[in-house]
Formats: sequence, structure tokens, C-alpha cells
Amino acid sequence: MKKIIRFIAFPLLAAGSLFQTEIGFARSETPDLSARILTPAPAETPRINGARIFGVRPGSEFLFTVAATGARPMTFSAEGLPKGLKLDSRTGRITGRVKKAGEYVVRLKAENALGSNERDLKIVVGDAISLTPPMGWNSWNCWARDVTQEQVLASARAMVEKGLVDHGWTYINIDDGWQGQRGGKYNAIQPNTKFPDMKGLADEIHALGLKIGIYSTPWIGTYAAHVGSYSDRADGVNEWIKKGYCNEHYRYQKPGGDYWKDRMEMYIHGEYSFVKADVKQWADWGIDYLKYDWSPNDRYYTEEMYEALRACGRDIVYSISNNAPYADAPMWKELCQCWRTTGDIRDTWKSMSSIGFAHERWLAFTGPGHWADPDMLVVGMVGWGPKLHRTNLTADEQYTHISLWSLLAAPLLIGCPIDKLDDFTLSLLTNDEVIDVNQDPLGLQAAPIWRDGNSKVIYVKHLEDGSVAVGLFNRGEKPAEMKFTLRQLGMRGTKTIRDLWRQQDIATLELGETYTAEVAPHGVVLLKVGPGNPTERRVGKVER
Repeated sequence: MKKIIRFIAFPLLAAGSLFQTEIGFARSETPDLSARILTPAPAETPRINGARIFGVRPGSEFLFTVAATGARPMTFSAEGLPKGLKLDSRTGRITGRVKKAGEYVVRLKAENALGSNERDLKIVVGDAISLTPPMGWNSWNCWARDVTQEQVLASARAMVEKGLVDHGWTYINIDDGWQGQRGGKYNAIQPNTKFPDMKGLADEIHALGLKIGIYSTPWIGTYAAHVGSYSDRADGVNEWIKKGYCNEHYRYQKPGGDYWKDRMEMYIHGEYSFVKADVKQWADWGIDYLKYDWSPNDRYYTEEMYEALRACGRDIVYSISNNAPYADAPMWKELCQCWRTTGDIRDTWKSMSSIGFAHERWLAFTGPGHWADPDMLVVGMVGWGPKLHRTNLTADEQYTHISLWSLLAAPLLIGCPIDKLDDFTLSLLTNDEVIDVNQDPLGLQAAPIWRDGNSKVIYVKHLEDGSVAVGLFNRGEKPAEMKFTLRQLGMRGTKTIRDLWRQQDIATLELGETYTAEVAPHGVVLLKVGPGNPTERRVGKVER
């Protein structure tokens, strides 16, 4: 007789935060989601988090901040650092340059008055970078074209002050809206008055142990109608700027015109390329990440930027956007660290779920150094401009969002102002066991092993230690019972089932037994099943 193990997956609703209606869940004006927090508070003893593998090209500037939770002060040390690197024992930042290609296994240690923790970091010096999906922040989903240097700095400082850096969050990326006129040493795009000191901004972000990203396009104008990396004039002074068709920040704007309509006149490939000039300027500023945005993405403009970035002497993560054609997937894998598979996400269940659950076709092309990108996270406060609102995703939908992106090995880019994070959103972004699924060194994307129409699906992601992460997703409007067996997972022996959001073991499972969970509408149960199958030689009766 088969044994069935049951688990009620979804928590109680917070009083006053959401209420049941005949058509689903409605949202109060000031929802309190504190009762929905599942992530335990980190221990005061040290725990090293984040990526277990890091890629750098020979001779490139190296910056890696050891992510660790626990009471401060904390002391960091490392055994086996390759020649050319050094560790700051107080901040945990590893800096320097490594000239010799190879793989180096470094033993990291974090220690405070209450204990210590050790973990290996594999440093791979070679051609590939971004060996785990990038984790960071992007300005678009909150500030859009109105972004300022002060807002960017506020999120960078908050990433440290709120402890996100201790969980592996790294990049602070400026999206569209920073650009002014061309000029300077290379006749490259210079920042507008909202960004008075781009080099100083980059230096301050690096001093926090973080990295900085920037935005451009191979059109003459960006989606928000600022200067792109191409021009319709040989001197780089676009015709619309020469005519004065712009505002004080050099954003295209005809006198008496309709901005939302007129800006589409910028979406053209100009005759004159300033790609090399722009890349040289970004390298001088110390840029670490580029979002290159246009549609349709094509080989010529993708490869032109790829070659310029590779020649600049700096490791810059290259992310193209948007709606990368699936037919060219082998090319994106060859030329880019990240490619956007979709248009812009919105903070609705329809948008998030339709994007995330349509990502399976990219599975063959995702892996260390090349990541299919289903767009940024829409949790916390979003707004795409000066007015922000709390995400329209329910608590369960937000758990689905983060769980699904983690299983898909997707880039994780926070889209809300970090200095305005509430406790619930912070708990979504600081669960190290969930982040470990996203940052697993194998870099494999989850695959579906079972589905029931469009309402229920089970995803499985293979992990480096031989265990698997399992996501039970209920896309329907009513609670659903979902189940699996070890045979479905291809596993044998006795396995432990761990609830990753609650960070606790909840059951053991053997062959012949069924694990069953009740999953909330639009919700998820995210599990780890392990250890992996035995690898030693076995003598005797075959286990079936």
C-alpha cells in the first residue's frame, strides 16, 4: 500500500491585508503582509551566501564581495587565492587582477564572536563571465525616464544598509534617462544634469562593494527618446538636438508635439556608429553591466557591441533587450551574457505568469555565462515614473514570481527602490536557500515533469550536489492538491523534503510513497529533495 504524505502549503492571510470576494482576491489600500513572511530571520552566527563560482577574464579588474549574514563585526579570510588577488578582512571584498588562466578553488571563512562558517568559491579565470545569473537592481520599474543620480545612490546605499549585499545582490543598473549630449575625450554620450558625476557615482558604488550598470541602444534615440549609440550626423549631434527639439535633459521633444507619439521617430538605425566611443567612455567610468535595448534584436548590432565590449579591457556583462527572437537563440548564447525573451513585464498576474510559464523553450540555451532573461522583478513599490504604488501581485503571486525566476535560472533584478523596501518584500529577496537555487553552479534551467492543462505544473531543477529543487505551481483560481513520487523525480532511496521558503525539513520520502501538498491559488510550494542518488558501488538486490 502506498503511503501518502500531506502538507498544507499556504499560510493564513494577514488580517486586513487581503479579503476574499466572489471573483478572487481584492486588495486593500494599505496591505499589511507581515503575517505572510515565511523567510526566517538570519542567525547571528556567520553564514556565507551568494555565488559559489565566479568568472573573470585574464588581467581584468576583479571585484567580488563575500556575502555573509551574521552579527558584526565579522572577519573574513581566504585560503588559495590566486596570485594577484587580495582580500580585505574587514569588508570581505576580493580585489586585484589575475593574469594566468585557470580554475582556483578558494576556501572562504567568515568569523564573528559567536562562531564561524567556511565555504568554497571556485574562481574561473578564462573567457566566460557571469557564471551565475546576475543579481542586482535596475531603475526602470520604479523611476523609468525620470531617474536621477540621487535615486540610484539611495538604492545602492540601501542595498548595503538593508543587508541585501549580504545575500549576494551586486549590481546597481541605471536604465534609460541618464543621457545628455555627446562630448568628452571620445565624443561619447555624456550624462545629463540629473547625473552630474558619472565617474564619481561609479566609484562610490564600487566602494560599497557593488557594481554599476548603464543603458544604451543602437538606434539614434532610446525608447525614452534620449541619445543612442548611433547618430544621423557624422559629428554625433543628432539633427533633433541641433534643431533644439529636446528638453533640458536632451530628451526628444518637439515644440507643441506629442511626446508619446513623436519619440517613435527616434527608433531608427542611424548611418554613423559611436559604439566604440561609448564603450571606451563606459570603461573609463568603471561600468560593469550594459543593457542594450532595441527591437528586433539582430546579429549585426549585437555583434558590433559584443566586439567593442571585448576590446575595452574591462569585464562588462552584456545584456540585450528586448524580445530576442527565439530562432536566433544559438546566437544569443554565443554573443551575450543575458538576453530578454519578452517585452516589459507589468505587476499583474497575467503579465508575470504568462512570461514565466512560457520560458521552457529557452532551456537548451541557458547555462553558465548565458542566461535567458524573463525581465525584472515586480515586487515592492513600482510605478515606471515619479508616482509609485505597491505591486498588484498578491502575496502568493509574489512567492510564485520569485520561486519561478529562481528555478528558471533567470537574472534577478529588483525593480523597486531599495530604500523603500517593506519587511515582506525584503523577506522575499533575502531567503538564502531560495537564492541558492537560482545561483547553483550547474546553472541549469528547471524543466516541467508534470502538468495538468494550464492550471497546474511541477518544475524540477537539478542542483550541483545531486539533489533537486521542485516547484509545485497552482495557476488556477482555487486551492489545488498536487503530488509527486520519487520515481517521477528519477530518485531512489530515502529522501528528505525541505521547504525552502520556511527553511525547514518537513518530511522524508521513500520509493512507493507519495508526497502531497495543497497549494494556494496562484501559489507555489518550493522544495528541495535530497540527497542525490547514491554513487557508490552496490552489491546485492537491485532496488526497484
